Amino acid sequence: MGWLLLYLHLLLFHFPSFSSSSSSSSFNFLCHHDENSALLQFKSTLYTDYDYYNPCDEPSLLKTSTWKNGTNCCSWHGVTCDTISGHVTGLNLGCEGLYGQVHPNSTIFHLSHLQTLNLSYNNFYDSHFHSKFGGFQNLTHLDLSSCNFQQGEVPPQISHLSKLTSLHLSGNDQLSWKESTLKSLVQNATVLEELYLDETDMSSINLNFMDLIFNQSSSLVTLSLQATRLKGNLKNNNLCLPSIQKLYMSYNLNLEGQLPKLSCSASLSILDLSSCRFQGSIPLSFSNLTHLTSLSLSQNRLNSSITYSLLNLQHLIHLDLSYNSLSSQLPDMFGGMTKLQEIYLTSNNFEGQIPSSLFNLTQLVRLDCSYNKLEGPIPNKTVVFQNLTYLSLSHNLLNGSVPSWCFALTPLKYLDLSYNQFIGNISAISSYSLETLSLCGNMLQGNISESIFNLANLTLLCLSSNNLSGVVNFQHFSKLQNLDSLSLSHNSQLSLNFESNVNYNFSQLTELDLSSLSLTRFPKLSGKLSSLEYLDLSNNKINGSVPNWLLETMDSSGFLNLSQNLFTSIDGISTNNYRLSNLDLSFNLLHGEASSSICNMSLLRILNLAHNELTGIIPQCLANLPRLEVLDLQMNKFHGTLPSNFSMDNELQTLNFYGNQLEGHLPMSLSKCTNLQVLNLGNNKIEDKFSDWLLTLPYLNVLILRNNKFHGPIVDIKDKPPFSSLFIFDISGNNFSGPLPKSYLKNYAAMMIVPQVGENRNLQYMDMHVLNYTQYYDSASVVTKGIKMTLVKIPTTFVSIDLSRNKFEGEILDVIGELHALKGLNLSHNRLTGDIPRSMGNLTNLESLDLSSNMLIGVIPAELINLNSLEVLNLSDNHLMGEIPQGKQFNTFSNDSYEGNVGLCGFPLSKKCGPEQHCPPSANKFWSEEKFGFGWKPVAIGYGCGFVIGIGLGYFVFLIGKPRWLVMIFGGQPKRRVKRKRTRVRRTNGSTMHQMVQMS
Repeated sequence: MGWLLLYLHLLLFHFPSFSSSSSSSSFNFLCHHDENSALLQFKSTLYTDYDYYNPCDEPSLLKTSTWKNGTNCCSWHGVTCDTISGHVTGLNLGCEGLYGQVHPNSTIFHLSHLQTLNLSYNNFYDSHFHSKFGGFQNLTHLDLSSCNFQQGEVPPQISHLSKLTSLHLSGNDQLSWKESTLKSLVQNATVLEELYLDETDMSSINLNFMDLIFNQSSSLVTLSLQATRLKGNLKNNNLCLPSIQKLYMSYNLNLEGQLPKLSCSASLSILDLSSCRFQGSIPLSFSNLTHLTSLSLSQNRLNSSITYSLLNLQHLIHLDLSYNSLSSQLPDMFGGMTKLQEIYLTSNNFEGQIPSSLFNLTQLVRLDCSYNKLEGPIPNKTVVFQNLTYLSLSHNLLNGSVPSWCFALTPLKYLDLSYNQFIGNISAISSYSLETLSLCGNMLQGNISESIFNLANLTLLCLSSNNLSGVVNFQHFSKLQNLDSLSLSHNSQLSLNFESNVNYNFSQLTELDLSSLSLTRFPKLSGKLSSLEYLDLSNNKINGSVPNWLLETMDSSGFLNLSQNLFTSIDGISTNNYRLSNLDLSFNLLHGEASSSICNMSLLRILNLAHNELTGIIPQCLANLPRLEVLDLQMNKFHGTLPSNFSMDNELQTLNFYGNQLEGHLPMSLSKCTNLQVLNLGNNKIEDKFSDWLLTLPYLNVLILRNNKFHGPIVDIKDKPPFSSLFIFDISGNNFSGPLPKSYLKNYAAMMIVPQVGENRNLQYMDMHVLNYTQYYDSASVVTKGIKMTLVKIPTTFVSIDLSRNKFEGEILDVIGELHALKGLNLSHNRLTGDIPRSMGNLTNLESLDLSSNMLIGVIPAELINLNSLEVLNLSDNHLMGEIPQGKQFNTFSNDSYEGNVGLCGFPLSKKCGPEQHCPPSANKFWSEEKFGFGWKPVAIGYGCGFVIGIGLGYFVFLIGKPRWLVMIFGGQPKRRVKRKRTRVRRTNGSTMHQMVQMS
């Protein structure tokens, strides 16, 4: 009995109580030896990445650093023990930065008493999701989120965890579900409350059976199926479970149809159906979800007006309808939604004035109505939005003066009113918490308010594209020591005073935009810009040389735009400057040779020296810059040959040498530029054959070789598909010959699929997001619709083939009708023969078609009437005949489209068609073998002989002018005009022959 009392004494006074809910250094019993060993052995099989990015809310404690041999595992961080038995019941190693394999024989599976297991946000990239995880019979909480398990199915043994209340498997995008496994899990885990399966693969699950799978589970409170690749129509109410409170279904991009008409229980508080591509309107049934606090329907395709289906949602705190196509006037429906704190309506088509009820939401913290068509003034309220920290009304049609309350909200940190039609002066600003102030793109006038210089927390200030005036001492901006981005561009009446003898600096400034300010000299900023990464001085009147200090100031990711100035020299470029990434000196007056010292900038990604007067030879070293992605030297006076030493593994995406005087051949080393998207060598003097190694450039989108001295046939290649990414192919103005390359035309995959216009209906351009601060837009000079034009930005929808002004011969291939995305097709000034293919009627996106100056025969196919987008048609100077098709676009074309085809008749020509010209060739019974009982060959032979004799006799009659009556019948004249008409007969011989065939 004495030993028992001694034991109790030690237990009570030397070992304080141990909590079972968290790990602690205090404990009642020693950890079981086998569990202690199992944990240590499990640790020994894994490694710790100390540079691991920790996504968890709390910083990682590196819990396993406390796991040491000879110590009690119940005292280790991340380990929880039962207070009575001493068994390990909880293991929390989430966000520990562990990586390695979890084998089926891992000792972690020996911890049979585990109730909670958290291994989330570790990297078990070589491990499968083992069935042994289903062996923890006592588990109530299992979190294996973002463990990067190998590809495979979720094992059916997961359904054995019948005591689960919380299961997290999100972020394992290689795991896939079978219907039977998910159904068994939900049916067996009868107390399951939280189920997070985001990013796992549920594509094999039939949405029609979702209600059967969940079987109206009465316990589920939270269900998250975000980005699970579900597809099909979501049935109404098949996820309206009895106890459901939080339902997350966002980023299921293959869902389709209308928003489901949910009639969930009043308990539903959070509903997220964003980024699912639902269409139509918001169902009226949503008005029954009266307990909703958060509704997210953003990034869908909702395209009707907002009805009053949301009027009853008086508990809403968060409302997100952004990035849809919701239209009409924004309804005045916010009067009863007094609890709203966040409203996101950006990127829709809302019109009219901002509803007044919106300004009665006193709890509002964030409001974003940007990118709509809202108009009228902002109401001038005296007391409004006292809790507002974020306000964006940019890219609308708002007008009038900016009300003073916008600049007086105490908690406001973000204010964006850019790209509207505001006028007047900028009033005094007392919102001293402001971090972002964007007023650019308006019509604001007057001086820059002095109060701006008191906004000490400001990180971004944009006043560009206004009508600001007056003189500003640039040093005042240095008071804003947190300023990261400053834009004053496009204020032509604004004068900036740069004083060199004043001691100030911009320690945090990384972006400075002073473009289009009529500056005539370089700003005196030497030594004052220690962190500059982006400087735009374009479209000014600065002349002379580029100062060396400027280049040395720029950061390693620096962007320097000096385009559209009057610079004459780049001699100031330092041979020691290795940091600049983007240099734009286009549209200046640079002359002389391009020094090879520019190659010392080994970090260059974009080099744009286009539209200058540079001469000499292109420095060979430019081909070896390791990071160069864009080299634009178009419209200079470079001569000699192209660089011939392009290195392996280069990163070039654009090479534009258009409009120089380059000669010689295409260098074979260009084939090493496997990332090339744009190759523009037009308007030079390059003399070569068409190089088949061009086919090895898999990403080539634009190939322009126009107006050079290329020659010879383009040989069909059958062993590999050529140019599958190409959407602009221009080899016009050369000496190419032979037939059109069939294997090329039938493999233009990018030209066969009509590009989808973005959901905001704006044009998408071919651009290059090289740096964080700018985009380089590829440009090209093209001939389209009969007009030479420069595409400053190349739309991805501009799909064009120009093979004109060559010596191609033979027929136009039917396969060209499969290039459905074509907008421009020019085959003019060649030697093409045969008929116009009827398949061209499939090119319904075609806007310009030029087949002029060839030797095409036959009729104009009636199928071409289907070309509803056609704006320009040129079929002149061929040997076409018959009636011109009528209707649709063909009623808009003038005589010029058909001149030089003497056999054509009908509108718009003055020549009327006879009865025989109205008959299509297929109706001509002359060629019917059934009618005559013998084949067409004897007829053709006899007809051909007769035709030759007839032409000879006819020519003789016209030559001598007798008999006169016969000459007059066929439009002849007396003998004195024979010489002039002889030429006409020769010119129309071909079409006369075909007309005679039709008349027969």
